[in-house]
Amino acid sequence: MAHPPERIGFVGVGRMGANMARRLQEQRYHIAAVHDRDAGAAETLAQELGSELAASPSRVAELSDIVITVVSDDAAMRDIYAEADSTSLMAYAKHRLFINCATVTPTLHIDIERVVERRGGTVLEACMASSITQARQGTLYLMCGGRQTVFERARPVLDALAQTVRYIGPAGEAAKVKALVNLVMNSNTVALAEGLGLGSALGLDLTLLREVFSQTGAASRVLETDGEDMQQRAHDCYFSVVHAAKDSAIALDLATQVGLSLPVGQSALSQYRRLIELGKGDLDKSAAAELTFLDRLGSSSKQS
Repeated sequence: MAHPPERIGFVGVGRMGANMARRLQEQRYHIAAVHDRDAGAAETLAQELGSELAASPSRVAELSDIVITVVSDDAAMRDIYAEADSTSLMAYAKHRLFINCATVTPTLHIDIERVVERRGGTVLEACMASSITQARQGTLYLMCGGRQTVFERARPVLDALAQTVRYIGPAGEAAKVKALVNLVMNSNTVALAEGLGLGSALGLDLTLLREVFSQTGAASRVLETDGEDMQQRAHDCYFSVVHAAKDSAIALDLATQVGLSLPVGQSALSQYRRLIELGKGDLDKSAAAELTFLDRLGSSSKQS
């Protein structure tokens, strides 16, 4: 099935963004331009894909019909959508479709929709519940928020990137669901680290323990993705401690807004923040096990 000759640009080409761009090029989309604060990463990808290395987000928007953004946090999103900045995406928002894949606060998605529409463009949030391998293979799980008509307009590109595409509701709604997904995932990760850490301290065979976990009520997706890494102390980054802390904090802020106390989520966040303080923020979230195995941090790993 032939795709329309739309030009796609990327702002944010770290591990996820770069692999999404590779996937779309394989699906015969033209990647017109890429930009990243890490100019080296952007230059390498631009050369690989035959894209322009854009000096600014505005240049990406100028050259593209669709702009996909995969940036780190709220501050980065505000920067690339700054209305008063001639180098931001807003310089060429008219007639453009923006697809935002970062995990940021729901209200920011609502604000961005408002400013983009005021400039004559359209925008969709496409929150990802997947990792690097899925980005490369085109098997992402995408939760989308925005206007239904915009979702339908974006659907061909979304289908090229994802195995599952779900429309959640108006702007901000998908971001709420994504925050809750990561709240539960991050809490599960810390709980698994505690179970394996205690098992290690008790002298249990951790391979056997993981197998028992997988066959009982201790089973979880996190056990599949992180269990062996925790045991082997292999924390190559797929989803960083820093991002786990950011996303848990977003969910806990939402809880505060509605008057809920979430002590398990708060405890998990404290573990990720502790890892950041120890200089381990760039490791994978499986590094939560570094706080629960007695032989890894000595006496500092013991919980008070």
